[in-house]
Amino acid sequence: MIISKSPILVDAQSKGYAVPAFNIHNLETMKTVLETAQELRSPVMIAATPSTVRYIGKEFLVKMMEAAQQTYDIPICFHLDHHENIEDIKELIEMGIPSVMIDASHHEFEENVRIVREVAQYAARFGTAVEAELGRLSGIEDDMEVDEKDQIYTNPKEAKEFVARTGIDSLAVAIGTAHGLYKGEPKLDIDRLAAIQKEVDIPLVLHGASGLPDELVQETIKRGICKVNVATELKLAFVKGLRSYLKAHPEASDPRFYFHDAVAEMKKVIMEKIKMCGSVNRG
Repeated sequence: MIISKSPILVDAQSKGYAVPAFNIHNLETMKTVLETAQELRSPVMIAATPSTVRYIGKEFLVKMMEAAQQTYDIPICFHLDHHENIEDIKELIEMGIPSVMIDASHHEFEENVRIVREVAQYAARFGTAVEAELGRLSGIEDDMEVDEKDQIYTNPKEAKEFVARTGIDSLAVAIGTAHGLYKGEPKLDIDRLAAIQKEVDIPLVLHGASGLPDELVQETIKRGICKVNVATELKLAFVKGLRSYLKAHPEASDPRFYFHDAVAEMKKVIMEKIKMCGSVNRG
């Protein structure tokens, strides 16, 4: 069953777990996420960045979403991750995407509010859930790159105002995580997260979870994180399995076979992250 993001995250918020959100890139990666989540009876979010939407195609993505609805009986939410083009977001909302992230975090506070509020007001007409980000994570995500020196942490008081003025359903916070792989030992501002939780009553989102120790992510869940994004670790697992298979079978030419080890490696990571989030048997 495909539902909008809000009910999934509200349930996670009330019961003290997080919903894993996995970035997919094609049919194989999407099926692997869904089959693993079904096996563990976990609610799951399928996230697609702008370049993934361009690669798959809007119409194909929506049809894949409809096929998933007919195939799996766990709570599934399809989500647009780090989208910035308002007109593209509106078109995808009209096509039936139930959850969107409008990322205007690179703008100043007032402009971020203005852009996000426009999307939230439009999405409300369709019952679509909206996520936005306050603060700025370093690293590389899709077409976006932010240098470490340009990272901005979320201000708890601003977070309260931002949520009230925009009407969003969930808030992505910047507390020291980064997109991509970490160069050293990650250090998260857990006290800042706790302060944000006191000011904001909607579900909080952790971006940049690839490479974080399970215990650290679980600490953030205790302090209000209800959605955990994973992207880079899935790509690395997929390519690890693919390279291994092709090295052992240099004559291979059929993707129905040479993708086998790629999705098997990816499945291991998905299982680990679902267990980390505490979402097993929540679906």
